Amino acid sequence: MPEPRIIEDIHLRERVQVFRDRVHAGKILASLLAEYRGSDALILAIPAGGVPVAAAMAEALGLAWDVAVVSKITPSWNSEVGYGAVAFDGTVAINEPMAERLGIDSAEREAGTARTREKVARRVAEFGAALSKEALVGRTLIVVDDGLASGFTMRVAIGSLRAWGPREILVAVPTAHSQSAALIAGEADALYCTNIRSGASFAVAHAYERWADVSEDEVLALLQAR
Repeated sequence: MPEPRIIEDIHLRERVQVFRDRVHAGKILASLLAEYRGSDALILAIPAGGVPVAAAMAEALGLAWDVAVVSKITPSWNSEVGYGAVAFDGTVAINEPMAERLGIDSAEREAGTARTREKVARRVAEFGAALSKEALVGRTLIVVDDGLASGFTMRVAIGSLRAWGPREILVAVPTAHSQSAALIAGEADALYCTNIRSGASFAVAHAYERWADVSEDEVLALLQAR
């Protein structure tokens, strides 16, 4: 088994407030992927937070981009923490240790999964994000989000995309926890990350000076501006 490939900016390791915002993060991240400039690689953003990052990367690298809708399954009482994910192709995956830790019973699991299925289906329709195998097979895919905390949602995205036969799957994120970086690098063909941090207090938001949720209207505006 080859060693996981992690391409990072060692000068930014363990630093916080590295990026002004997601657009700035995308421009910096693009510099790590300069070898793909002007190629047939396709950038796939995980909405909503990954979209501004991906749009900035695509502009800097002269690449096409689209969205790969994957959404975490959250408890009804906390929309921030996830215990699973649903992907654009209907894949449902549960993070069993996290579900147990959160005390998720079968009724809550069914309700959460149903809510997330509906959200994913709605976003696929609204964003025009009906990816086709024909468009992905044999192609380099660069999957982008605004950061990796547990990495579970990204793992689900990689699994769904891998089944469609791309040449390679690269993951590109501005920031990641060191454990998640190692995990995702082992699942993808390579991980590109400008800011890797460790510690129990890790939060994706800490890499940014300005942090706010990205609205679906903002996603639509960026998609329409391509």
